[in-house]
Amino acid sequence: MRKIILDFPKQFAIGLKAAKNIKFKQRFENVVVSGMGGSAWPTDILNCWLDSKNPIIINPHTKIFGVGVNRTYKLPKWVSKKTLCIFSSYSGNTEECLSSYKEAIQKKIPSVAITSGGELKKLCQKNSIPVALVPSGLQPRMATGYMFSALYSVLANSKIIKNRSKEILQTAKKLKPDEPEQKGKQIAKKLKGKIPIIYTPDKFKILGYVWKIKFNENSKVPAFCNYFSELNHNEMNGWENPLGKFFVLILRDLNNHPRMLKQIELTSQLLKSKKIETEILDTSGKTALEKIFTFIILGDWISYYLAQEYKVSPIELKLVENFKKQLKSAA
Repeated sequence: MRKIILDFPKQFAIGLKAAKNIKFKQRFENVVVSGMGGSAWPTDILNCWLDSKNPIIINPHTKIFGVGVNRTYKLPKWVSKKTLCIFSSYSGNTEECLSSYKEAIQKKIPSVAITSGGELKKLCQKNSIPVALVPSGLQPRMATGYMFSALYSVLANSKIIKNRSKEILQTAKKLKPDEPEQKGKQIAKKLKGKIPIIYTPDKFKILGYVWKIKFNENSKVPAFCNYFSELNHNEMNGWENPLGKFFVLILRDLNNHPRMLKQIELTSQLLKSKKIETEILDTSGKTALEKIFTFIILGDWISYYLAQEYKVSPIELKLVENFKKQLKSAA
């Protein structure tokens, strides 16, 4: 796991290359990516990054902004033959993704897959559907660089979004995964015996979700996330009567709206007055893309070292694998 974290920047160039020959000439009204967990959040990351400059308006009539994400067994009702359906499953065996894929093929909707193999690869080969094949051998949550850059490459090649692949490669060069390792180790020690709560600005709420899943899957602990300003209108009332041991991690970007920065500061003070351990972590990096991935790397280190604190494997997923077996046998 430690080597995977240190090698993370290498994934971007490989992901871009995996999809370099995939492009569609058709003009689409919208795009939807079907996937789960670590195969779905690269789309959320892409939307977060692209919105930092200007939103994608694929169809000016329906005002669909960005790329849709589908985390269910069926395609959204608005999907049509003017939709590009992208099926993202690192393992290639995610049943929700496969179910949506079969629906798209039946309806003859333009489709493409991003995967490392499995059943999805086999079905695409059978149906002559293009596949961006990324390297196998990782847990999906640790393959974000592959999946993100392959997804980006498909969209850029098809002229759905502007080609900014150079920015992705430049970001990969600037990422230094070894630098936040000790910080991650220190925070992990503070988290031992407590439930992590991750708060982020609205713009970066996907990072709170990514960190939550890293704590769930790497550290084998429950974790929860929310975002500003929404949490200040409801969730903070719950801290009047905290029923457990919590540690709140607030991810802050100093470029946020001044009023949001004030909300973060006041929230931190209020939490501490309620004897809730709280730590503010500021973004590092000049661009939105650098901030996103440096935060993801820090989350990797914290969850990795928290797994060591609990003496559990940061790689194995016994509960999920057993659940999938039971679900398959119940079909």
